Amino acid sequence: MGVRDLSCSLAMAEALAEEMERDPTVFIIGEDLTAHGGIFGQFRGLPERFPDRIIDTPISETSIVGAGIGAALTGMRPIIDMHFADFVTTAMDEIVNQMAKLRYMSGGQAKLPLVLWAPDGAGISAAAQHSQSVESWFIHTPGLKVVAPFEPADVKGLLKAAIRDDDPVIFFQHKRLFRWTGPVAEHHEYLVPLGKALIKRHGSDVTIITYSRMTYECLEAARILAQQGIQAEVIDLRTLKPFDMELIAESLRKTRRAVIAHEACLTGGFGAEIAARIGEELFEHLDAPVLRVAAKDVPIPFSPVLEKFVLPQAEDILNAVRTVMKYPSRAVTRACSITKTPRSKRRRSG
Repeated sequence: MGVRDLSCSLAMAEALAEEMERDPTVFIIGEDLTAHGGIFGQFRGLPERFPDRIIDTPISETSIVGAGIGAALTGMRPIIDMHFADFVTTAMDEIVNQMAKLRYMSGGQAKLPLVLWAPDGAGISAAAQHSQSVESWFIHTPGLKVVAPFEPADVKGLLKAAIRDDDPVIFFQHKRLFRWTGPVAEHHEYLVPLGKALIKRHGSDVTIITYSRMTYECLEAARILAQQGIQAEVIDLRTLKPFDMELIAESLRKTRRAVIAHEACLTGGFGAEIAARIGEELFEHLDAPVLRVAAKDVPIPFSPVLEKFVLPQAEDILNAVRTVMKYPSRAVTRACSITKTPRSKRRRSG
């Protein structure tokens, strides 16, 4: 199996081409798909290869998502292009009330094999209406699966797995990662299973849990921490719903400290759900509180300087890790309390 370096946009285009070649029911529907191969180059070469299955639409997200749902119900496997993740707000009834619920409400008689692809995130000075991270809305909605990859290999493998899944998948792809390059397998059956996280860096002192572009910031923070003698384990969730609690638990039983980082704003962010699960299921393994690193609770500014100020950076992750590392290990604390108990306070026998 050959491996080449591809950008995230080319990895996506390759995955789509392979799946459309393999399955004639796969098609893409959305705005401005054919003019430039997609606004991020993610559909490059596809309109020429599959002219009847790349469908340009009017500017109406409600109609686009509704058409995709109808096609999925009749046996097709549509990929719905949302242009920007922010635009899902105009199609929330179709996504939340129809797409997410139809398989359940039909008692499993109807399948809904579709992918809603939505480029999200900030950092390109696209201002408040084109820079949001909205994954928590859909993680909260039963019936949907949610994916947010970081590397090109995961873009390809997860997208192929999402297309083949019989449930609706929301596929978030960060705008700043389209030019990000990395090794990608040259294999038509290269799949990354939904629901499986990946340890991007092994460590023994603290677990950093993250996804999407924040994986880069976390790896940068881990590199600096290693120079200071702190070995951080970095977990890239890749799939947010269902998410890999088993791998998180395995890591935390070893490190006993956790920091969660995401680009979405702090209040109501997905980090809160992860922290709650850790508190409920792994409390006895923790030596410190679980800390979250996230964007400030404000709309994303247009100004590059203010945008950087609002978004979480590697330095914020460093500060959070340093905070949790100040708490002593419970094992050490217990050992010290035993050895330092004054003789006068010990119960005499006999």
